[in-house]
Amino acid sequence: MKRRDCFALAALLPGLGMAQAPQQPRMVSVGGAVTETVYALGAQGQLVGVDTTSLFPAEAMRLPQVGYARTLSAEGVLALAPQLLLASGEAGPPQVLDQLRRAGVRVEVLDEHHQFDGVLARTRRIGALCGREREAAQLAARLQQDWAARPRPPAGSAPRVLFVLAHAGGQLRVAGEGTGADAMLALAGARNAFAGMQGYKALTAEAALQAAPDLILCTDQGLQAQGGADGLLQAPGLALTPAGRARRVASMDALLLLGFGPRLPQAVAELTGKLHGRAA
Repeated sequence: MKRRDCFALAALLPGLGMAQAPQQPRMVSVGGAVTETVYALGAQGQLVGVDTTSLFPAEAMRLPQVGYARTLSAEGVLALAPQLLLASGEAGPPQVLDQLRRAGVRVEVLDEHHQFDGVLARTRRIGALCGREREAAQLAARLQQDWAARPRPPAGSAPRVLFVLAHAGGQLRVAGEGTGADAMLALAGARNAFAGMQGYKALTAEAALQAAPDLILCTDQGLQAQGGADGLLQAPGLALTPAGRARRVASMDALLLLGFGPRLPQAVAELTGKLHGRAA
């Protein structure tokens, strides 16, 4: 058979002797860590929209937005004609996700993971869905190297830390067990001052005094919303705690601290430094 005839046959029968390129669907990403992973895989060219929590990298904020993760609109998503919706576990409401499925959009809700192994699993899953398996394997390998090289907390040092979730004009809440903040504190070698409590609860003066934290942690955005450390310490009971009296307040970017995305090794390294004497 002549060479040109071989090429003609290969064009007609792409499954014979030639690997087909993986499918790379048009996507909407919902959830800051999900979007961050898409960019880390180099799949941002497939994105046609994101939600309002997709703040990193900065160029993600220039994409069309479909609203807040928990209050999506089917019309807003469908207007972008995606083939795939990648969504964090908090995406919803459920009826909107069902509407999208009925409209022919593939909806993939990715489990929330507050451990490093979970981040690796989600990275590989997103890679498979995006048609970026090779890139996902490479990213997972880099993450494992960074994780192994992260600084460890000093031996015998486990400060009691109170994490405060603060928003402009809203009631302050503290983080108990089963939250991303609780998992991050454990990874950074700290004790959650509200261990034994589940989820997020409203801050009260009595609870703050009983918790007796050595340090108060919040997000950069929350601290700014409260008017800085002075404003935060005006919240009920905080000024009278050991942390409040010594003005030991630390903060980190919200998505970096709580996102559990591909920057997790960096986040744990930064938090470890802040909680063990270098960011009081």
